[in-house]
Amino acid sequence: MTGLTTHILDLTHGTPASNVTIELFIQEETTEWKRLKTVVTNNDGRLDHPLLTEEEMKIGNYELIFHVGEYFRKKDIILPDPPFLELVPVRFGISNENAHYHVPLLVSPWGYQVYRGS
Repeated sequence: MTGLTTHILDLTHGTPASNVTIELFIQEETTEWKRLKTVVTNNDGRLDHPLLTEEEMKIGNYELIFHVGEYFRKKDIILPDPPFLELVPVRFGISNENAHYHVPLLVSPWGYQVYRGS
């Protein structure tokens, strides 16, 4: 399988993070960032379709922006104003358009971890 996928795990509740907005950007040759897609996670903290399909994959620099502040407010977590984490940006490179890239996010209101998964 090739393409770009993600999922989010809520470490505070020990569950997948559903209904989280995620934006996907690509860096243009002018160094500006162009939004490609805005998606929302399903009940399993995943997407129903890849962020990028095999046909859409291309070499370049990408950014995912996870809207975690909005998610935790909906879960009735009391957050400071402003919250410690509102948006979590993750910049990464795709160097092989024929490979599968999976970018999971583990998150709480106070921290996060991201890695290249399988």
